[in-house]
Amino acid sequence: MKLIQTVFFLLLILLSSTEICAQKDTIIAQREARALVRKGNKLYEKEKYDDASIAYRKALDKSSQYKKATYNLGNSMYQNKNYKEAVPQYELAVKAAKDKFEKADGYHNIGNAMLEQKKYQPAVDAFKNALRNDPTDDETRYNLAVAQKLLEKEKQDQKKDKDKDKKNKNNKDKDDKNKDKDDKNKDKNKDNKDGKDNDKKDDKDGKGDKKKDEKDQKQKPKPQQGQMSPQQIKQLLESLNNEEKKTQKKMNAKKAKGKKVKQEKDW
Repeated sequence: MKLIQTVFFLLLILLSSTEICAQKDTIIAQREARALVRKGNKLYEKEKYDDASIAYRKALDKSSQYKKATYNLGNSMYQNKNYKEAVPQYELAVKAAKDKFEKADGYHNIGNAMLEQKKYQPAVDAFKNALRNDPTDDETRYNLAVAQKLLEKEKQDQKKDKDKDKKNKNNKDKDDKNKDKDDKNKDKNKDNKDGKDNDKKDDKDGKGDKKKDEKDQKQKPKPQQGQMSPQQIKQLLESLNNEEKKTQKKMNAKKAKGKKVKQEKDW
């Protein structure tokens, strides 16, 4: 019985020692992570964003839940114009945020990163989420208005492009129809040409007959009395001309009717 108690006591001491060592390692890792974040912040202030990113990554290797390192890594990526890579860091910071104001900062920066990538709808959504957490932030409200305006312009441009494509398609179909019509006209003209050539041949063959008709015409008797005189013909032509003018006048009358990125966080 005493032996069992002794073994149990030794195991308890061993487990306690292991737990103490683990806690000690965790504390040491957290201290190292904080030191690396401070180093990254100094590099960030000097605009050495690549070096700052390396320091923040090392801090996260020491303490993966260190939200300041995550947030500041996103900031350094953003400043280095790595907007796409910055977004996941801000999203992690939002998830780890302890209050609404921290969430608002994270969403604000997500919105700015999306805006830089010309992803206007996600930017609008992010700024709205930021305002839900901090309705007093005028910078977020301004950025939201900018994003909404750009989104509206994008939709209008897309509509114009769509209408232009539709118009081009209709014009192409119309051109194709006209081409088919031209081809048919060419075939028709070819047939007419062949017919004319045949007529010319017939005219040539019937030249003798034509001369004979002309001779017969000359031999026809002169107009007999009772036919229209030159004066009557003249009056008829004038009458027809007047009627034509009246008709044309009527037709003419008828036609006549017809970014602050909230980049810096307090460290």
